[in-house]
Amino acid sequence: MTARDMPENGTDYLAWTKARGAGDLADKMGIEFTEFSLDRAVARMPVEGNTQPAMLLHGGAYVVMGESLGSMSANLHAGAGKIAVGIEINASHTGSATSGWVTAVCTPIHLGRTLTTHEIVVTDDRGRRCSTIRITNLIMDRPAGA
Repeated sequence: MTARDMPENGTDYLAWTKARGAGDLADKMGIEFTEFSLDRAVARMPVEGNTQPAMLLHGGAYVVMGESLGSMSANLHAGAGKIAVGIEINASHTGSATSGWVTAVCTPIHLGRTLTTHEIVVTDDRGRRCSTIRITNLIMDRPAGA
């Protein structure tokens, strides 16, 4: 399986995700996918190395995590010959992680032919919600070479 191949029905979607990768930024931030399907995707990320000067997890780190999960999920839904690209994202930070790991759970709100919308809820090690992210992706034909 190459990084660009779309999985077929019955494929281990988590293995496909790990083989494809979520990109250099997600790798640098230590984002690890732990579950992946059309209905739910889960990843975790260390707080250490992703903090702002006040030693809180940086708000942008939550957004990177949400976009990584939401875009990968949208691309799985898009299928062969298509690509999903983010066109809108927003986040509400309601808590601050200061240590350990955060876990993000991504679920679809809308899965259409041309648009997808996913909600990503990020919690800390105590299960406290820290951020809620919503991303909308546009599904289009995959450009040659992409």
